[in-house]
Amino acid sequence: MFALSSAALLSFVLLAAPAAASGHSSLPVCESGTRQLELTADTPRTAHEVCIHPGLSSSFLFNVKLARVELPGRERFRVIQDETGFTLMPTRALKDGERVRMTVHFQDGATLASVTFALVVHPAEAERQVEVLLQPRTVASYREGEQRALEEAQQCHQEKARLQTQCSGQVGLTGLLAQKLIGEDGVPSKGLEKSLSARSGNTLTTSEAHSYRSDTGHTQGGRKVVRLAVVQYLYNKGRTPWTLAGAVLVGPQGEEWKALGMWPVEPIAPGRRRRVVVEVEVPEEAARGTFTLKLWSQEGGGRVELFDGVTFP
Repeated sequence: MFALSSAALLSFVLLAAPAAASGHSSLPVCESGTRQLELTADTPRTAHEVCIHPGLSSSFLFNVKLARVELPGRERFRVIQDETGFTLMPTRALKDGERVRMTVHFQDGATLASVTFALVVHPAEAERQVEVLLQPRTVASYREGEQRALEEAQQCHQEKARLQTQCSGQVGLTGLLAQKLIGEDGVPSKGLEKSLSARSGNTLTTSEAHSYRSDTGHTQGGRKVVRLAVVQYLYNKGRTPWTLAGAVLVGPQGEEWKALGMWPVEPIAPGRRRRVVVEVEVPEEAARGTFTLKLWSQEGGGRVELFDGVTFP
């Protein structure tokens, strides 16, 4: 186990670091709530990007009746369809970053004959519901959308207030103790040099790695939650910079936990090495076993790097 001062310094860096990289990303922005598309006869005929992810369903709802849906490689999806919409779930046959062009044709009399979507396989997220409106919205529809937006804004304000309460005036050891990230046993650590390995085809390799575990002081669904961190020294063997855009920890049964924090957000230059820290929260019982760490970049359409053999103390 590292000395408490080293562990505290690591946790402080994680708490102080920004949660995500800034700047343009090749992957589309995935909306967490219901996404609404209002289309008219004058709407440009461009493909609307929609995030999808293997194992997560995405529903498409329309205010007109459908004629047919053109979906190349339909056997790689599970699809349930009715006359005004459908739900699709990608299978593991689809790879991260892959794009599938889907065209939905409408019955005669609709504002548009068809609309095209670019389904983008995101490494971690999916847009769960997309509503497509081809006719002018009614007053009731506008009010419903406004109410939904107000509710989502209220949730954001509440989350912001919670984070401000946690972090305001609480830095260093005080912040760690206030957030109950240091227990009686400190922050245990574990060396991963012998177990962690980069997948074939990775642009990044790792020369040194450690994992960490700490308490969180809270429960979810009656289960104790712990915070896990993986620290890697990554070397970019490619010819272009590599910038961390997102990360998930994949469990032994394929379950995924999205990163709470990532640090740093600066690119790794070709031929250079940089320390990268990824942090997640999981139920205590789920922290056992061997995991895969999935990282993806801003460049190259969200190029994915996979590292197997991650375990925690």
